[in-house]
Amino acid sequence: MTLIKCPRCDLNYITPDQKYCKICLREMKGENDAEEVELCSICNEAPALPGKDVCLFCLKEMNKSNQDGPEGTEPESVDAANIGDMDSVSSMDEIIPEEDGEIDDQEYGEMEHELSLEEVQENEEKEALDEEEEDGE
Repeated sequence: MTLIKCPRCDLNYITPDQKYCKICLREMKGENDAEEVELCSICNEAPALPGKDVCLFCLKEMNKSNQDGPEGTEPESVDAANIGDMDSVSSMDEIIPEEDGEIDDQEYGEMEHELSLEEVQENEEKEALDEEEEDGE
């Protein structure tokens, strides 16, 4: 049985008696793939909202609990006016960790004793010569 590429998408293979592949047929009919429904990560019962990992009910509950904070405190609202008061990222200082200059022997001690590829090759050649000399004696 010979397979040929779909003439519409040129990706999928079809049998000669078919006109288009299953994917192209589905697209032409206007049917969308049945997307997997992601369940809420909290209750694992209701479908999660698009772009979120929680359902509408759990999201409302979380918002209620966030608003019911300690007495006398009002939840901070974020709007365009508050965002304008923030410093831009370009004006912020870069955080550079301090360097001690000393290498921790426990962490990097093994690196000091590592050999380069050339040193390993030289050592192997020396060992091979030593073995030849011992065998020749």
